[in-house]
Amino acid sequence: MGRRGKVELRRIEDRTSRQIRFSKRRSGLFKKAYELAVLCDAEVALVVFSPAGKLYEFSSVSSLESTMERSKKYVNSEKTVDKLDVNAQSHEETACLGDDPKLLEIGKRLHERKFSKLNADELEALEKDLSYALNGTRKRKEMPLPEEWRRQLAFVYRATVSTSTPAIKMPASGTRR
Repeated sequence: MGRRGKVELRRIEDRTSRQIRFSKRRSGLFKKAYELAVLCDAEVALVVFSPAGKLYEFSSVSSLESTMERSKKYVNSEKTVDKLDVNAQSHEETACLGDDPKLLEIGKRLHERKFSKLNADELEALEKDLSYALNGTRKRKEMPLPEEWRRQLAFVYRATVSTSTPAIKMPASGTRR
C-alpha cells in the first residue's frame, strides 16, 4: 500500500464530518500518548478540549494533577536558574573590571546592548573607550609596586618558605628496602 500523499490542512466545513474527524484524531493522539508512556517509560499528560468545550485528558501516572505540578515546578526552577546564571555572570564580570569607573561603565554598556544593534558611530565610540581602558590597564600593570606592598610580599614569602615541609629524602642509590 502506498502513502496517501500530503493532506491539505484546513478547517472542515461540515459540522458532522468535523466531529467525526475530531473523535478519530483524538483517539489516535491518546493511543500515541499511551504508547509513548509504555514503550519509553515516560510520564505523559495530555489535555484536549473539544470544539464544544468538553475536556478530555490522559495521564500515564495516577493523576494528571501530579504531572502538572511537576511541570510547574520544572518551569519555575528553570526560570530561577536562568536568573541566577545571569546574576552570577554579571557579578563575575563586574569583579573582573575592578575599580576603574571607565571600565565599569563600558562593562555596563556591553551587558545592556547587543552588538548587532549598534550603529557605526556607537561602535567607534565603544572601540575608543576600550582602547582608553586597555591603555590605562597596561600603565597600571607596568607601574612598580609601592614599597609597602613589596615589604608585605617579602614577609609573606619568607613566612611561607620557613614553614614549608622539608623535602622527602630518597634512599641512597643502590640500597633497597
